[in-house]
Amino acid sequence: MRSRWSIGAALAVMAVAALTFVSLGSAKPASAKVDKVTLQLKWVAQAQFAGYYAAAAKGYYKQFGLDVTIKPGGPDITPEQVVASGQAEFGIDWLPSLLATRDKGGDIVNIAQVFRRSGMTELTWKDSGITTVAQMKGKKVGVWCCGNENELFAALVKNGLNPKKASDVKIINQPFDMNLFLQRKVDAAAAMTYNELAQVLETKNPKTGKLYTLADLNVITMEKAGTAMLEDGIFATGDWLKDPNNVDIAKRFVAASLKGWAYCRDNLAACTAIVLKNGTLLGKGHQTWQMNEINKLVWPSPGGVGVMDPAAFTRTAKIAQQFKVITKAPQGAYRTDIAKGALALLKKQGVNVVGAGYKPAVVKVTPGGK
Repeated sequence: MRSRWSIGAALAVMAVAALTFVSLGSAKPASAKVDKVTLQLKWVAQAQFAGYYAAAAKGYYKQFGLDVTIKPGGPDITPEQVVASGQAEFGIDWLPSLLATRDKGGDIVNIAQVFRRSGMTELTWKDSGITTVAQMKGKKVGVWCCGNENELFAALVKNGLNPKKASDVKIINQPFDMNLFLQRKVDAAAAMTYNELAQVLETKNPKTGKLYTLADLNVITMEKAGTAMLEDGIFATGDWLKDPNNVDIAKRFVAASLKGWAYCRDNLAACTAIVLKNGTLLGKGHQTWQMNEINKLVWPSPGGVGVMDPAAFTRTAKIAQQFKVITKAPQGAYRTDIAKGALALLKKQGVNVVGAGYKPAVVKVTPGGK
């Protein structure tokens, strides 16, 4: 009797374990080996990539049968090149950069569009009188290189200014800080809502001894300029995705990553803490601001987080082509089956993949972002 009871109990435990695994919506059976993959980020560890760090910290990648290495980026790293060379299976970058890579023959495909809105702006001082892109004529305008300049260049061309003609506008290769702007060595400077804008607001005005405020600035958004393009998306190579097994890996990777983003939407402080544990050089105050602003770019996601909005893609592609970021209309630059498959897995777990009721928090700016 004891032996039969033990066997029955063991079978019951195994059944519960199997059901638990199935309830996770994983495409992998419990006995399957773990798939090891690498993700190349666009930049260094910060809340811009919080969803991926959260997916690792909360065990979501493990739940979906993955062992994920997250590689931070930097000023000299182009994610498309890293992925194309086989050093990573997945990468994060802005859509215009992906389109530019494909335009030159690169076999890169967007498989999940995480950011639905653009956070790109140009900042000018209130007393400069520069409130539009057109008013940048003859001015020193800062912007980052390596694909980050596309939205601004499109806005300049739209307003009759040739970014490659110094008599129209003098483009300054801007470092990834706001020192040139704070020292008034440029008339306008690139700033993401979630990063460089906060850096300015976290700085004391030497004339007053108090922090700068939005009242001191003109914030010229690329959304208002009419050349906003889609930013952070997940991509892989088309050749790698020819293998059905890799498509399955990609679906599970996207599912776990998006679950991480849903966690960050609902747990601002906890997700910020996860980012801080990953070695960021930026303080808690700054990362809290950034996490809140990043959530605004992702949520709500009416069509389901990660699923490319065809209209937004078309707008980005047309602007990119019209303003010479790419030479021809892109074909096959994205696919939605992987993201949709990932959302199906998450819905089985009861994850809110739309965030219709999302409301951003009110974050107080702290000196130096501490």
